[in-house]
Amino acid sequence: MSTTGFSTGLINAEQIMATGPEHIRLDHDPRYAHGSAYIDGVYTDIDHAAIPITDMGFLQADACYDVVSVTKGQFFRLDDHLERFEQSCAKFRLRNPLSRTETAAMLARLVQLAGTQSAYVWWAVTRGEMPDKGSERGNPAAYRNRMYAFVVPFIFIADDEQRRNGLDIVVSEKYIRIPPNAVDPTAKNFHGMDTRQALFDATDRKANWCVLCNDEGLLTEAPGANIFVLKNGELFTPRSGCLEGITRKTVMELAAELKIKASLIDMHADFLRDADEAFVTSTAGGVMPIRTVDGKVIGNDSNPITTQLHNLYWEKRWNGWLCTPIDYTTEA
Repeated sequence: MSTTGFSTGLINAEQIMATGPEHIRLDHDPRYAHGSAYIDGVYTDIDHAAIPITDMGFLQADACYDVVSVTKGQFFRLDDHLERFEQSCAKFRLRNPLSRTETAAMLARLVQLAGTQSAYVWWAVTRGEMPDKGSERGNPAAYRNRMYAFVVPFIFIADDEQRRNGLDIVVSEKYIRIPPNAVDPTAKNFHGMDTRQALFDATDRKANWCVLCNDEGLLTEAPGANIFVLKNGELFTPRSGCLEGITRKTVMELAAELKIKASLIDMHADFLRDADEAFVTSTAGGVMPIRTVDGKVIGNDSNPITTQLHNLYWEKRWNGWLCTPIDYTTEA
């Protein structure tokens, strides 16, 4: 691997967020040193947060969740995340015990408690406990659904060096993505053993990421991330079998701003292997360049389009684009 990196023009987003005064953590109660949590109506520090062991979210992964990030004391695309969360709840016949306004206020309160100007904000609604009458277990209305949430300081799933060098990924050979007619991937859910096992297998294969195909050999998504391929100046991402990521949506909008045609298509693994450039996207990492696929180097040392999208993504966010400021002085 080049000592100068694969995408040398990338801004060091992680370093900026670790040292910039508008990003660093504010004063906070020491109880929340590791983060804050909301447990079915109760605020607490993350170290003492717990859910009932009989909650169906724990027992059977019966839940949906979402994640929004905070930088410079601002939620990014909070309304989009809340909208997707509501859609996920509806798809799984779950009922959020909080309204959208109450959910937003609760998340803001958690950020306030933790004092985090750069944060990872997670929340979920679970089915709750089994109804007292076992005969009612097939009735969604018989469950009291529960809300859980937590906030921790933002951590990049691919740090500055990894993004600059580019990720080494493999196309999973052992595992396929759970079919949409089994678990709907557009509803953000806990059913992650397919992606988790594929990621473990990728590590065994000396890679640091993977992408899964469906049962027809079409690309779907990477663990916790969408995948993009650039060929002949056009950008492509899988149309189905994957989460409709908010960062994915953002990249499509940024591509339009840069006059780059972007399309949702069905694509086989060879389409990725023959890419001019490729990258994955995630709330927890932004735009993350790919260096190799199954050991084959793709792109070149400049990686111009990926670099441009990466930098524009962070620059626009830090300038307040589609952001919701958090008031740290007034309790939400």
